Amino acid sequence: MQHFIIDGSIITAHRLYEIADSHMPLVMSETVIHTIRKNRQYLETRMADPDAVIYGINTGFGSLCNIRISDDNLEKLQENLVLSHACGLGECVPERICRVILLLKIINLSHGYSGVRVELLEKLIQMYNAGLIPVIFQLGSLGASGDLAPLAHLSLPLLGKGEVYHDGKKLLAQDALSLKGINALSLKSKEGLALLNGTQFSLSYASVIATEALSLFHLANKIAAISMEAFVCDISPFDHLLHDIRPHKGQLITAKEIFGYLEGSEIRHLQKQSVQDPYSFRCVPQVHGASYQAISHALEVIDTEINAVTDNPMVFDDENKILSGGNFHAQPLALVLDYLAIAMAELGSISERRVYQLINGDRGLPAFLTKYPGLDSGFMIAQYTAASIVSQNKQYCTPASVDSIVSSKGQEDHVSMAANAGTKGYKVLSNLKSILAIELMTAAQAIEFRRPAKTTAALEKMIAEIRSEIPTLEEDRLMHDDMVKAENLIEKWVTQSV
Repeated sequence: MQHFIIDGSIITAHRLYEIADSHMPLVMSETVIHTIRKNRQYLETRMADPDAVIYGINTGFGSLCNIRISDDNLEKLQENLVLSHACGLGECVPERICRVILLLKIINLSHGYSGVRVELLEKLIQMYNAGLIPVIFQLGSLGASGDLAPLAHLSLPLLGKGEVYHDGKKLLAQDALSLKGINALSLKSKEGLALLNGTQFSLSYASVIATEALSLFHLANKIAAISMEAFVCDISPFDHLLHDIRPHKGQLITAKEIFGYLEGSEIRHLQKQSVQDPYSFRCVPQVHGASYQAISHALEVIDTEINAVTDNPMVFDDENKILSGGNFHAQPLALVLDYLAIAMAELGSISERRVYQLINGDRGLPAFLTKYPGLDSGFMIAQYTAASIVSQNKQYCTPASVDSIVSSKGQEDHVSMAANAGTKGYKVLSNLKSILAIELMTAAQAIEFRRPAKTTAALEKMIAEIRSEIPTLEEDRLMHDDMVKAENLIEKWVTQSV
């Protein structure tokens, strides 16, 4: 199996997704090992000074920063930090997100500014490569001093505590380590703090959401094109001349993609029944395109954060400085996570409007896309479900980043709430997949009423794949089963295209 070598090279969200999703084993380069070792040696030299007082290394944490800890208790200090901060509650974080969190923590510490030992990185990599992924909970981070509670749960298995995922099951960490022949690790000075400080919880959600959202954008364009065919829409609103004079990048991309999907279709020759199409069809370039640009902006911020160092304090051995700052504050992620949620919700909102138009009994299509309206309800309640999900997404789009609650006796008096933005953004992502699945089913059903006319080869291929899983609805049947199959198709296509 191919290994991923951690060598300080730039990593994008897309690449991060590939590494984690393929379970690619990790290896540190000799250069990175040397950098980490040199950084640790410098920190140990500074700590040897009996008068040195360095935050988080030989002091307490947060508002306890002015309390000096004796040398004899420095290791106990780090273990206590992990145990006391493991206060997560709520639902478990999905295993795939936990894997990304662990990968991001390894990458973050590999830059050699955290003053940790090479042995700590080696142990984290050993766990990752063995498929021992820490169980983490969704609630507990304010997204400021780092994602403290979630990252404490990430760190517990190093101490032989907590739980891990292994082969899709939860195991006690001590049992899983024993199963794999891995020994627990005693943390040295600074290491507990280095593990807990950072934005890896929020960043993992942001990375997965943005990567999949970009894939869903392109998929939404293709599904919208099938809906346009079913509704016998005019192709002229996608002419490049219109978009060249309002050249937002996302708008240009969307118009070009959809024009390409529609050009040369037999359905284009059917009798047009309206001079202009509803906005949910005609304005797809403007609406989808705006979401594309929000996703693109988010990816720029996320890619920067993946390659940044978000620990505190930071150890600059070449400059002979140990600096305490605020790189753990997740405000950049909080803002773009809220932006991502809105962008995805809008892709879902306009998708549901297309579903409504298709079942409304207009343009020669039967009401609810059934041959026997009245006896059969057809796609009536599928649209209800889409509307319900769209409404829930609107509720999830209340921004987390505008909130802040004072903590740690006023020391941490402004927090980002990026973790909450991440977990609710992930729900919007999941909901968008469900909405697009419903449009996919609905558009494919509506196309059957345009036969024998055919659409373009690209769209016919997609429809054929749908039909291999979901037959044309001839009479009412258990619609839920079809919807689950459509969701699975969306999930498959997203994974394939990332």
